Amino acid sequence: MTGRVLVTGAAGFIGFHFAQALLAQGVAVVGVDNLNPYYEVQLKRDRLHQLKNYQNFIFLPLDVADKAGMEQLFQQHQPETVVHLAAQAGVRYSLEHPHTYVESNLVGFLHILEGCRQYGVKHLVFASSSSVYGLNRKMPFSVGDNVDHPISLYAATKKSNELMAHTYSYLFNLPVTGLRFFTVYGPWGRPDMALFKFTKAILEQRPIQVYNHGKMQRDFTYIDDIVAGMLGVLGQIPTPNDAVNLHPGVSVAPYRLYNIGNHRPVALMDFIAVLEQALGQTAMKEFLPMQPGDVPATYADIADLTEAVGFLPQTPIEVGIPQFVAWYRDYYHIS
Repeated sequence: MTGRVLVTGAAGFIGFHFAQALLAQGVAVVGVDNLNPYYEVQLKRDRLHQLKNYQNFIFLPLDVADKAGMEQLFQQHQPETVVHLAAQAGVRYSLEHPHTYVESNLVGFLHILEGCRQYGVKHLVFASSSSVYGLNRKMPFSVGDNVDHPISLYAATKKSNELMAHTYSYLFNLPVTGLRFFTVYGPWGRPDMALFKFTKAILEQRPIQVYNHGKMQRDFTYIDDIVAGMLGVLGQIPTPNDAVNLHPGVSVAPYRLYNIGNHRPVALMDFIAVLEQALGQTAMKEFLPMQPGDVPATYADIADLTEAVGFLPQTPIEVGIPQFVAWYRDYYHIS
């Protein structure tokens, strides 16, 4: 790539890693983040500190829901490509703070779409979520499946993003790719995610909360695999598909939708066992019922993404979890 890339949510977990990968390749990156206090802001600042070591990085402390600010950003920097990762994350948080999700995930996304339309962006890649599969039970989850039964407002906003993106792609011939992320983990991860919370509690000799009495499966996907898939997608600009039998992942518009996951669902108790081994400590476990908005299992069908860009995850949890633990000990100065 030669043109400037706008990465929103650049101080977030995935945004940080992806921006860093682009910068390491010599790509000019404009990073945007509002540094909201959903989780510890210092972690976000420390990620940004890493990115600011690159001369080809510009950071703007900006909320994507700020209409005037986003208009000025597109006018001033005119990115060739946009990777939109900024969002209010978290299924459980949406139960108590619904307005935050509408403002960030819907209003903010509209500003991204408008900027891309007005300034001729060549490719918009945006973050959707495995949460859109909601009450679906057929495994593995496929982008060809109906996803009209979300069970959290967070999931509903992500489904809405897919519909909004398709509309702009169709009306304005905007090339768009949506990625449904499946439980991403790794160094510099989010403190509200299970691996981070479990590690912190175990090291502090506190019980970990295990929902659905441990009968959970997740398609845990290591961050390096995610970044590799995203880099492949970035260079694969969608074109219209004129096939008669279209499914939700393809369109007569220049629009594509992919699952990006490990394609290897892991039982939560097995995940915890690997973490215990990496930490050298046994967890005290508090078994609890399923939480509202949660699902018992996720499992990504990644065949479309593999066919499109050769996406093949390489990192099992036996490798990824110890790498997270090593980062955690180093970052928090724990021997």
